[in-house]
Amino acid sequence: MITHVVLLKIRKDVSKDQVAKVFEALAGLQKKVPGILSFSGGAYTSPEGLNRGFTHGFVMTFKDAASRDVYLPHPDHEVVKAIVLEVLDGGINGVVAFDYAS
Repeated sequence: MITHVVLLKIRKDVSKDQVAKVFEALAGLQKKVPGILSFSGGAYTSPEGLNRGFTHGFVMTFKDAASRDVYLPHPDHEVVKAIVLEVLDGGINGVVAFDYAS
């Protein structure tokens, strides 16, 4: 199984409705891309303050590395990636992605 962890720095001027639409689009990928086992995500809520400016995050799990590798260039992922990039503070610099196998 592959766990795909993504942290986002969403601009302060982005409305809650826009953020909700981003997360709806991300969640919808599970129905469009084979091999996605789960999705969860939301706003940073920890009182620790160690988020370094990242405001939101999500986790996807994939059946295996091959499923993740299908997802990365998948046309539906590319559409959602563009939606996400539109709301980020600093564009591509406002995202961190980290995958691990378990």
